[in-house]
Amino acid sequence: MAFSLNKAQLIGTIGRDAETSFTTTNLSVTKFSVATSHSRKTKDGNWENETTWHNITAFGLNDFLKDKLKKGAKIYVEGRIDHNSYEKDGQTKYFTSIITDFNGIIPLDKKDDSYDSSQSGSFTESAPAPSSSANTEDDLPF
Repeated sequence: MAFSLNKAQLIGTIGRDAETSFTTTNLSVTKFSVATSHSRKTKDGNWENETTWHNITAFGLNDFLKDKLKKGAKIYVEGRIDHNSYEKDGQTKYFTSIITDFNGIIPLDKKDDSYDSSQSGSFTESAPAPSSSANTEDDLPF
């Protein structure tokens, strides 16, 4: 058997809230879109941003992940590239999607919006102030 690799890795912004349905075997199928952007220089020397939209299909996500898949959220997605087609009004429509599962999705936004940073001590607040006589050039060991 020949070795092959079909893998996509995306970091982007969710374009629409995720929608979940279930298969006949009660497996959850969650679909959403992710936008990635790329900057390039045009012929006239100006920078232009290009946005690419990616369709994501995720199988077997838990409720925690489903709740994080909201429009505007930053996300990392890893999965395989899949090409499909379907018939509509006598025409064949083609589409590409990224197929993943719960192992291939990492929310990148803050973990908890209600987190209060004042509850945990800051390193700079608890560190002692440096002494003015410490580490002068003459005290360096080299």
